[in-house]
Order: sequence, then C-alpha cells, then structure tokens
Amino acid sequence: MVRIGPVSAAALLLVSAVGAAAFGWPLLAGPDSGLAHSGDAPWLFAALLPLLVAVVGATIADSGLDAKAVAMLGVLAAVGAALRPLGAGTAGIEPMFFLMVLSGRVLGPGFGFVLGAVTMFASALLTGGVGPWMPFQMLAMGWVAMGAGLLPGAERLRGRRELWLLASYGAIASVLYGTIMNLQGWPYLSGMSTGVSFVAGDPLPENLARFVAYCLATSLGWDLPRAVVTAVCTLTLGRAVLAALRRATRKAAFGTPVTFEDANRLNARASHM
Repeated sequence: MVRIGPVSAAALLLVSAVGAAAFGWPLLAGPDSGLAHSGDAPWLFAALLPLLVAVVGATIADSGLDAKAVAMLGVLAAVGAALRPLGAGTAGIEPMFFLMVLSGRVLGPGFGFVLGAVTMFASALLTGGVGPWMPFQMLAMGWVAMGAGLLPGAERLRGRRELWLLASYGAIASVLYGTIMNLQGWPYLSGMSTGVSFVAGDPLPENLARFVAYCLATSLGWDLPRAVVTAVCTLTLGRAVLAALRRATRKAAFGTPVTFEDANRLNARASHM
C-alpha cells in the first residue's frame, strides 16, 4: 500500500470539502444568494476543482509517490481509460468501476483518489467527454477509489469474504456515484415547471424530494446496472486482479528507500568472486 503523509491527508480533506460544497450548493442556496441566481456558479466550481485536484496530486507525488508508484499510476489509469469506452455508459455497463475499487483496495486511499481522478481525466480526453461535468466526474471517481482504500481488513482479510466486501462496496459506490453526479446536472433544470426541477431557495425538504424524484426518473436505470456489472466483475475477476496488483506492489516495493553502495567496495567484492 502506498502511504500518504499528514500534508497529503490534509490536502485530500480540503479537496473533498470543496468538492462537497461544489456538489451540494443547490440544496443550501438561498433565494437571494448569488449562487441561486447565477448560471455560472457550476462553471466556477468546474474551474476551481481541477486546480485543487492538481494540488493534491502534486502533494502526494512529493511525499508518497516515487517513480515506481507513478509508473503504476500511469498503467492503471491507461487501463481504466481504455475500459470506459467498452460500455460508454450504455445501460450502466461501465467495467472501469471494478478496477478502480480493486486498485484503491490494494494501493490505499491516497493513491486511489489520484488514480480515480486521473483515470476520469484520461478517459474524458479519449472519448471526447470534456465539459463542465468532467471535474465533478474526476472528484466522484476519486472518492470511489479512495473509499475502497479505507475499507477494513486490508492486511488480513482475503478470499471470498474480501471479494464479497469489495463487491458490496462497489455496488453501493456505483449507485452513489450516479446520485452524486446528478447533483451536478440537476441545477440546470432550474426554472422549468416540472415536478423534478431545482427551485432555488425552496426549503431543503422540498428540493430533496424533487431531487429524489429526479434520480428515480433519470438515472436509476443506469445506476443499478452499473452496480450489478461492478459486483459481478469483482466476484468473477477480482481474485486474479487482486493477486496481480499485490504481486506488482510487492515487486515494486513502494516506499523502500533507495541506497547507493560505494563503487570501490563493489569492485573489490567482484574481484574476490
């Protein structure tokens, strides 16, 4: 597991707090606030989030990710980005989710967060899915992978029990991912006279009721199949993928300090062999 220091942990908490504000502002904005009447509020957060994610990535790279870990990050992000177009989100078929969950489990929450964000960024460039929703996708996928790294029993739990734990988490996280992402798009329905539209400044219970109806009407048909695909892939492929990831991390020996031996001593040792 790639360890993170206190600075990296603080940066992750900061970005997560800003991300929570970016997602949740519609539920808390008052009728007279600038957010409630400003159509550019989501764009403001969309411009801010990549900068904060970049700060987190730089902090983790400075304190916890060596060259071997960065190489592993690049490989896993490339694989995840390649998996995403296989389903293209059609009917919730998104096989990249199970890889993010398993990678976060093996490599830890800090690595998982950066991997989820980088994978979403790379896949957006690959599929042409660049837009105001992209930073929110990066943050949400970072949370999915980070949560897998925070699950209990990382050192001891193995076998079928671990697979069922990861499959259950993956299914729940897949639904929560879709629900959280709905918060990003839902405010664009503001002003429409429908039963699921966002109404700026309305009491929180009323807007929550509309949001639940919005989720049921628009995304549940994708979220549930995504959860099933993630759970099935974890149960069927998880053992092999987990073993491969753990074998790679053992050989890479992340965090092991590099030591240099005197060249004269090496030559003297070779001459006696």
